[in-house]
Amino acid sequence: MFIDLPLDQLRTYCPPRNEPADFDRFWEQTLAETRQFPLDARFEPVDYGLRLLETYDVTYSGFGGQPIKGWLLLPRSASGPLPCLVEFVGYGGGRSVPVDRLIWGCAGYAHFVMDTRGQGSNWSTGDTPDPEPADSNPHHPGFMTRGVLDPKNYYYRRVFTDGVRAVEAVRSFSKVDASRVAVMGGSQGGGITLAVSGLVPDLSAVMPDVPFLCHYRVATEITDSYPYQEITKYCQIHRDKVETVFNTLNYFDGLNFAARANHPALFSVGLMDETCPPRTVFAAYNHYAGQKDIKVWSYNHHEGGGVAQDLAKMQFLSKLWG
Repeated sequence: MFIDLPLDQLRTYCPPRNEPADFDRFWEQTLAETRQFPLDARFEPVDYGLRLLETYDVTYSGFGGQPIKGWLLLPRSASGPLPCLVEFVGYGGGRSVPVDRLIWGCAGYAHFVMDTRGQGSNWSTGDTPDPEPADSNPHHPGFMTRGVLDPKNYYYRRVFTDGVRAVEAVRSFSKVDASRVAVMGGSQGGGITLAVSGLVPDLSAVMPDVPFLCHYRVATEITDSYPYQEITKYCQIHRDKVETVFNTLNYFDGLNFAARANHPALFSVGLMDETCPPRTVFAAYNHYAGQKDIKVWSYNHHEGGGVAQDLAKMQFLSKLWG
């Protein structure tokens, strides 16, 4: 069923943002601390039997100089530097194996898939551990409340920084056109996409599908679905920490990143999505500062537009890049 506001109300839903006064300083300091470590991006050719695609096993330094894995795939027929799509993965998943990531290389682009630290044991495999801070708080199983009592310790501070460094890593590779880099992802990957779009000033395009990690407090109030339910469960047990939790999450809310992003963007939303309720997606979309469009999939859940959305993204990129 349709679980949220009518579509005409969603299109104008633009709630106030809860933005910490030191939001920009927090992220400037975070990235400055990480950039003190050499990027050290390494692209090692690997053979997965993909005769039409070059495949590279990538390692680069993310948050705290910690090694982050990824895959880079690009067509062997390329004669010069290619526009590149940097993809972030959904909650619980990892970079998997290259044969799961064929569509964008076959479309003629370079395609980088970032492994998500600590994840990759739910629905696809991952290879990047997450060394937690020693003073991280006890948390509900999962990642949503890991370090949530202090923004400096929060899990997504590390992940979002890894995402920024992923863009820097692909731009360092000679076969990538550094002036034409786009970011994309679905669900958690869409939330990371929004964060990176607000932190990197010169992207070509942004494509968040059914984005997670947006409008946290309202999300916990209108859906019982996981992963937002992890926050709800934590607050049920730690009754005295509710305001501390949401004060931390304000540093990581997609609405605040969207308001800082000015790149051409294509969003998607499913009106029957209980995982990322439409209101949370439209809140980010309506605050997004750049040129934008959104594909509305009326009878779809968290899968959004699926392959139909992939086709829409191809058309969107074709208009941008030719």
